[in-house]
Amino acid sequence: MMGSGLRERVSGRTIAAGEAVFKEIHHIQRAIEPTLMRLNYQYLPKDEFQRTLSELLGQDVADSVTVLPPFYTDFGKHITLGTNIFINRGVMFTDLGGIDIEDHVLIGPFAKLLTVNHPTDPTERRGLITKPIRVKRNAWIGAGATILPGVTIGENAIVAADATVTKDVPDNVTVAGTPARVVQTS
Repeated sequence: MMGSGLRERVSGRTIAAGEAVFKEIHHIQRAIEPTLMRLNYQYLPKDEFQRTLSELLGQDVADSVTVLPPFYTDFGKHITLGTNIFINRGVMFTDLGGIDIEDHVLIGPFAKLLTVNHPTDPTERRGLITKPIRVKRNAWIGAGATILPGVTIGENAIVAADATVTKDVPDNVTVAGTPARVVQTS
């Protein structure tokens, strides 16, 4: 079955250019395009928007989750959402490596959560390196922040606007800057 167990097969590893799994990834990316277009480029009442978002993600999205369009993703099937989440406009999820968002998370406009990178060796650069992102309960990611592959944002943590997060953020702190560093502890 196309997509079956794909997250487990691709997350946390380097995928060499030309591996057979690329065909499966590209098939899924093409298959979500009509749903993504419907979600972002036509008015949908709240209940229909939730159903369409659930279809895109391949999971039931709780009524307590609010996503303001446009909602960007390059894959869609490797995002899990808890409850009472608010995702503002223009957020980008590059989710092939997996993005898990726990309950009560806030994500500001135009934030980017990126689980994919490329090898630095030019002869391997067409490959992918995937690492999951986890955003723990009650975290707040500010407008324009960038979360890089493999990062966990701690419980109650705040990522300041425009921060670039390159390593895990502990619970109960505020990080800011590029690269992000702890600027306050609660």
